[in-house]
Amino acid sequence: MARLRFNDSFGPLLSLQEELERFMRNPAFAMGPSGFGAYPPVNIFESPEAAMIVAEIPGLDTAKLNVTGTGNTLAISGEREFKPDGKGLGYHRRELGEGKFSRSIHLPEDYETGRAEARYEAGLLIIRVPRAEHAKPRQITVQTA
Repeated sequence: MARLRFNDSFGPLLSLQEELERFMRNPAFAMGPSGFGAYPPVNIFESPEAAMIVAEIPGLDTAKLNVTGTGNTLAISGEREFKPDGKGLGYHRRELGEGKFSRSIHLPEDYETGRAEARYEAGLLIIRVPRAEHAKPRQITVQTA
């Protein structure tokens, strides 16, 4: 009986995963503002009361951050700068992004962006957008005849 090594059995699967990742990063296959490399990356959660948008923006001066709501669209924009301590330093590696950024998030009509609240803590921008009163679930009392 022949023994299979771990790499022998999973090699084609790992190769397929690498090809799919390469395909998704292809600029010709852009997924718009939610595609690969969209900045800032966001997680969006919803509850019966509100939607929570959590954007990862480390190292940000909040004076250069703007959050606006227009209709059902929430826009996050700003500028992130990195200033090294020394003068005339060259880069050995540069992976942290800097400069201006903008990201729009379209929410369903059930949310009121005009009543949104935002806070920035530990590198995370947390935005709470309340659900409109007409869209909140209501308990309906059943009456007997």
